[in-house]
Amino acid sequence: MRSRVLAGALALAVAAAGLTPAPAGARPGGDPLDAVNTFIGTQDEGNTFPGASAPFGMTQVSPQTSHYAGYLYTDPAIRGFGHFFLSGAGCWEQGGLVSTLPTTGEIGPGAAFDTTKPATFDNAAYAAPYTHEGEVGKPGYYKVHLTGYGGIDVETTASTRSGVERYTFDRSGPANVFVNVGQANAKEPVTGSSVRVVDDHTIAGTVESQAFCGGKAYTTYFTTKFDQPFSRYGTWSPTGGTPGSRASAGAAGLRGAWLTFPRGGQLTATTSISQVDARGADLNLAASRLRPFDAVKADGQRSWRQELSSVDIGGGTPEDRTVFYTSLYHSFLQPLTANDADGRYYGFDRKVHRAIGWTYYDFFSLWDTYRSQNQLLALLKPGRARDIAKSILAIHDQGGWLPRWAYASQETNTMTGDPVTPFLVDLWRFGALSGDEARAYRALLQNSREIPPAASPFQGRSGNASYQADGFVQYQTDFPKKGQDTDPDHGASATLEYALGDCSLSVMAAALGRKQDAAALAAKGRTYSTLWDPSVGDRGFTGFFRPKLAGGAWFTPADGPYSPQSQDGFHEGTAWQYQWLVQQDVPGLEQKMGGAANVGRRLDDFFSYGNLVKDPAATVRKDWVVGPYSYYNQFRYNPNNEPDLHSPWMYTLTGQPWKTSAVVRAAHTLFTDAPNGVTGNDDLGTMSAWYVFSALGLYPAVPGTGNFVLNAPRFARSVLHLENGRSVTIKAGGADGAKLQYVQGLEVGARPSDKSYVSVEQLRRGTNLDFSLTSDPARATWATSPSSAPPSPCAG
Repeated sequence: MRSRVLAGALALAVAAAGLTPAPAGARPGGDPLDAVNTFIGTQDEGNTFPGASAPFGMTQVSPQTSHYAGYLYTDPAIRGFGHFFLSGAGCWEQGGLVSTLPTTGEIGPGAAFDTTKPATFDNAAYAAPYTHEGEVGKPGYYKVHLTGYGGIDVETTASTRSGVERYTFDRSGPANVFVNVGQANAKEPVTGSSVRVVDDHTIAGTVESQAFCGGKAYTTYFTTKFDQPFSRYGTWSPTGGTPGSRASAGAAGLRGAWLTFPRGGQLTATTSISQVDARGADLNLAASRLRPFDAVKADGQRSWRQELSSVDIGGGTPEDRTVFYTSLYHSFLQPLTANDADGRYYGFDRKVHRAIGWTYYDFFSLWDTYRSQNQLLALLKPGRARDIAKSILAIHDQGGWLPRWAYASQETNTMTGDPVTPFLVDLWRFGALSGDEARAYRALLQNSREIPPAASPFQGRSGNASYQADGFVQYQTDFPKKGQDTDPDHGASATLEYALGDCSLSVMAAALGRKQDAAALAAKGRTYSTLWDPSVGDRGFTGFFRPKLAGGAWFTPADGPYSPQSQDGFHEGTAWQYQWLVQQDVPGLEQKMGGAANVGRRLDDFFSYGNLVKDPAATVRKDWVVGPYSYYNQFRYNPNNEPDLHSPWMYTLTGQPWKTSAVVRAAHTLFTDAPNGVTGNDDLGTMSAWYVFSALGLYPAVPGTGNFVLNAPRFARSVLHLENGRSVTIKAGGADGAKLQYVQGLEVGARPSDKSYVSVEQLRRGTNLDFSLTSDPARATWATSPSSAPPSPCAG
């Protein structure tokens, strides 16, 4: 998530008309490509983009309206088609660079596009109205009809490092293409730009823009080549347009070029970008081989079909299939390929490096993705996971520290806690660090115990001085920052995040034979207890986590007693949400809460369980969800945000697994085949991966253990096709996502199992999970014995 977008976001209910999946193809249940609807998440702050991208691609081509994420489904006009986007991120600065728009009309002094008036070239002024009728959003392909400028069809597709647009003009005669380098997505500051006409088919240039969440400026290079020659051209700058000008460059302000094609008709443009240099953009363009649009589209969709076919699902409604495969699609968009076609990439030491035989990735939203998307890739795409792990270690080697929110070869220091530790430990646990275990462990131990030097751009665990000495991160809102966030500003939640990370690292330490380290880290995994205040009460419950000030005094607000529903000391959540971020020591948490029965009562209140079983969909929308950015003054589950994503499985970890299944089914009602069908920001696939895992019936609730905690699957049959050639088949006869169902029994590999979890090793070997479901919670006695739950890795 993020913390800088204004609260009270737009809450529009948008119908899903025109967005139903295409008829089923030859595959069992239909072609997964047909099931995807890329408009899901483009409304109500899901912040996804509907345009074209290759899997994990460097370049995306998507429409831009007035929204900071690029496209808002209800906006009436398109300002251009940008060539770089993130999917589901929350901060304002997230791309839309090198924005192109086809137009018609004369350009010159006093003409329809009056070059004497600088405002003529503001993208909000020349934006084109469009219609949703006939609009298509599928993996690797987007199409829309612009109703302005006499009518223009725009289609986009993409390869890994190039985006391709095809413009078909309804009106005969000359046509223009505007290439805007001085503006990007709304609220994305462009601090400098340049554009130059290379020849009668080609333009090139640069965009210097601000990185995510207030990060530093970075430069993107681009080259665009058209399949037809343009006969006239000009450029604009903050003072207006200049016909015949071949170049424009300067600082912030309106800037771009127009190109006029004498015949109009149909026109194709291919754009490649690079964050290394202009040569990189040219090389990426050459590597694309400038193929016809339909050839690029066919190859892109072939790649997407291969990626999405890693999971086959059977059963469910057409909407279920669309939501599932769109979620899987969103999970496979990032991190982004960051090395050029020749292997070169711009490192965190501001030097150019080369990835030979592997792919260097960048753009890591670790505070989000460590909870679900990371494990999904590690399970289904271990080859990519290995390169992701290698990329994280390269960032450490070049920058001197492990990242938290890496964007465009820089650490933005966005969000708090220690997400890189569970992220990288899970990659190790899933086998993605083979051969690099010792190197990774050294980096993780440094990150766990130390603080980056003052001169380092990395902030790391900025609360480590207090945490290492006293067992907690002090709550201090004036603590110095190197970016948007710093840990002491949210000291209580940072303490819980540190403890979770240290516990996961203790598992790795033990496996590597570092017994002394393992014991010390496991003890750190229990430091959450330093913030437990048994005297605080709320809603009939006693004992909550509470921030401490430097020196150890409890924080008390100036205007009254401390409330567990307040925002004080917790990042994008309250003590109510964060009370469950102790999955590494469930027995310890139970003891503090007064026993398993009291834990169950808290969970029931947290999820409004009594209301939920009566009317799941209404309870979710009335009791749980308040608004996309309403993080505070809450005492319920917030499925819009990450801090408590794992909490439905806390029922299972404390002996009531049937309630996990009920809560998960209720949460699924928030995921729909509509533009507002993602709950909260999708956060680079985090929410989507949560849905994929929970719909399959397994979730990685405890970092570092490699265990998946189970729940009632949504589909009657699912098959995971692993890269090692083996398969995991998940059966749940009679599964019906429209109602609450519970697990009555389970067979793993044809043997009865009363365990509420399976390990990654079991899955990687290939196995069958055969669930028996019931609609009667009284019959759901499966996995309720004390020995059924997975062991807590850091229980005292």
